Amino acid sequence: MSHPAGDVFLADCPARLAIEIIADKWAVVVVFALSRRPCRHGELVGLIGGISRKVLTQTLRNLQGYGLVERHVYEDARVEYSLTELGRTLVVPIAALTEWADRHGEAVVDFQESQRDGADGR
Repeated sequence: MSHPAGDVFLADCPARLAIEIIADKWAVVVVFALSRRPCRHGELVGLIGGISRKVLTQTLRNLQGYGLVERHVYEDARVEYSLTELGRTLVVPIAALTEWADRHGEAVVDFQESQRDGADGR
């Protein structure tokens, strides 16, 4: 059954899948990190502040399950992760979100602080 484009209330709407993927903050960060070049697991842990090895492993598996990341095992047992062609299509939208955050992140923080100040009776 075909639905109008953008009807995100419907279970089979493609926008819901996109939102599901980018709603995972680590998925977005991992995709962005891999947009520069393929990386080994330890390199990604070093690049991405605050992510645990366990969470990174799970995030990479999830991204592989979506067809966005591929895992390469080399003869010397070295393992690297890279974006697939499909995964590279997410780089531009993620860059747009990053640009939005750069432009408007301070305003969001200011608003949140003003709400806290108001709730505290200041």
